[in-house]
Amino acid sequence: MTRVDLNADMGESFGPWKMGDDAALLKTVTSANVACGAHAGDPDVMAATLRLAMENGVGIGAHPGFADLQGFGRRRMQVPHGTLQNSIRYQVAASLGMAKSLGAKVRHLKVHGALANMASEDESLARDLYEAALSVDPDLIVMVLCATAQEDAVRKLGCAYAGEIFADRAYNDDATLVDRSLPGAVIHDPEIAGKRMVEMVQAGAIITETGKRIETNIDTICLHGDTPTAVQIAASVRRALESAGIDVRQFDGRRS
Repeated sequence: MTRVDLNADMGESFGPWKMGDDAALLKTVTSANVACGAHAGDPDVMAATLRLAMENGVGIGAHPGFADLQGFGRRRMQVPHGTLQNSIRYQVAASLGMAKSLGAKVRHLKVHGALANMASEDESLARDLYEAALSVDPDLIVMVLCATAQEDAVRKLGCAYAGEIFADRAYNDDATLVDRSLPGAVIHDPEIAGKRMVEMVQAGAIITETGKRIETNIDTICLHGDTPTAVQIAASVRRALESAGIDVRQFDGRRS
């Protein structure tokens, strides 16, 4: 039976400012990417989100990004690779430490936002980021954007990884995401999101805006927690996948 994981970015609230409905999403997804306090989140939010994920039996991932709270990690920044590596180590270590204090375990890594988009275009950057994370915990499963430089990097590193596609984002013909500033880049309609995910998983391919099919191993589907219709999209995607006979559960990680 075909299987796929559903993941969502979360833990992105800050102090009294609330982002998304993590509690509702955790009833539907099978993996959670929890912000580490750089692009979003804070220690209280991280602890509460990790606890909720653990209580719901959802796989936990560290979700580091640029140190850019004001820009939510979605602004491209020019930072020396060595500094970025130390930032990744710092954020991943915070995630691991907080999880350990709660009796939870961090099983995967997913880089956030603009930093992830840059790594999808630059294999050297992707490798540096992943090596930094793995230097803190070599057992992490690295979540990568399917068919991009991120995947090239993990294949050469030989580490465990999971290939990811997005339910709520449109694709360019090189498998990168359409820039958020462009029309149609973000998909808000839950029914459209569910239908397109079934189509891609069954095809074993990313289907771009032009209709091009890029064959790839799809292990997990992302639903952005900050999208206004995130909870509805998550429910629609899971319902559509299960109706099509696709098993929805946590990924194991692959090495080839």
